[in-house]
Amino acid sequence: MDKSISYRDLDEMSQALGAYLQSKGLQKGARVALMMPNVLQYPVSTAAVLRAGYAVVNINPLYTRANLNTSSRIPAPSDHRTGEFRNHRQQVVARTVVKHVIVGSMGDLLGFKGMIVNLVVRRVKKMVPAWSIPGAVGFNDALAAGRG
Repeated sequence: MDKSISYRDLDEMSQALGAYLQSKGLQKGARVALMMPNVLQYPVSTAAVLRAGYAVVNINPLYTRANLNTSSRIPAPSDHRTGEFRNHRQQVVARTVVKHVIVGSMGDLLGFKGMIVNLVVRRVKKMVPAWSIPGAVGFNDALAAGRG
């Protein structure tokens, strides 16, 4: 998407997201699943999880329901491609120990361009099917809460 972040931005955002994760009351060493493609949220999320004292569990975003039986505590899915794994996660989350879900979108860290990307992906190309994960928090919302 022709966007990059500086190490300063990575540091600031990972600190905020790490603070948000810690506010959820997880014990040190808890497993946090990251389920996202190669987007800017990935390095931020990885650094945040490690800074907060948790273990990163990478999950392939192309996994099916059968692959998603995880004991990780906070998956952070993204709505890239068809968004199918959000539907899978929605169906699996009730049968796992997942307590909190942070949902990222392709354009979350792209500024104004990101709003356009999200609109096109969701509404024009309809690449993201309808989904519902009760209590899910948006990536940018989690960053804002961690800064507060």
